[in-house]
Amino acid sequence: MKKISVVLIALLVFGSFVLSKTYIVGTSADFPPFEYVDNGKYVGFDMDLIRSIASLEGFQVEIRDMSFDSLIPALKSGIIDIAIAGMTITPERLKVVDFSTPYWSADQDVIVKKDSNYNLTVLFGNHKIGVQTGTTGDLWVSDNLVKTNILKSIVRYESFIYALQALLNGEVDAVVLDSPVAERFAQTQPVSIVGIIITNENYGIAVNKGNSDLLSKINDGLSKLRSSGQLTILVDKYFGK
Repeated sequence: MKKISVVLIALLVFGSFVLSKTYIVGTSADFPPFEYVDNGKYVGFDMDLIRSIASLEGFQVEIRDMSFDSLIPALKSGIIDIAIAGMTITPERLKVVDFSTPYWSADQDVIVKKDSNYNLTVLFGNHKIGVQTGTTGDLWVSDNLVKTNILKSIVRYESFIYALQALLNGEVDAVVLDSPVAERFAQTQPVSIVGIIITNENYGIAVNKGNSDLLSKINDGLSKLRSSGQLTILVDKYFGK
């Protein structure tokens, strides 16, 4: 009887592991402290968050790194199932994908080299402003500065890392990016924050339009993390709040 019981338990455990679904999660791992690569592993607040949700909801995740502006097309084409990359919930994005309940709020910061004399007026005139393609910073600078002829030149980069490197190399005068990431760069790189653009953004986890089953699992996991206090622990781990 003992042998039979042990075999049954082993089969149940093995069966539950085999039957648990694996979702492909797309991210843009150049956005510390939300997602980045450390010793060959995808780490950061978003990475811990999606893995915690998966653990609570009984599914597996496989992380794939890609450019930020490829994430929504990858969702739409079925290459990935989930996108988590510090992605702001916007009306335009809501037309093509569904978002979880918000898990983070942010604004946009303007950063310059520490040894420069630039201030917030760097956003005007003939200065060159770097942004990451397809991000809220890109959209805000384009809509509010370039299209209104306040700013003459915007330079787009596939990655915030490239934008930061261009700033340090003197190829652009400033970079506009999400406030938590700007704060991280200001702590680790010779850059300064000279202005905050209040955008009141909310980050969400994206799935393909109409995938209500997966969205429900993600929202349920987020709710459990909030109520248990685990989300607060994650925030403290990466942001010290």
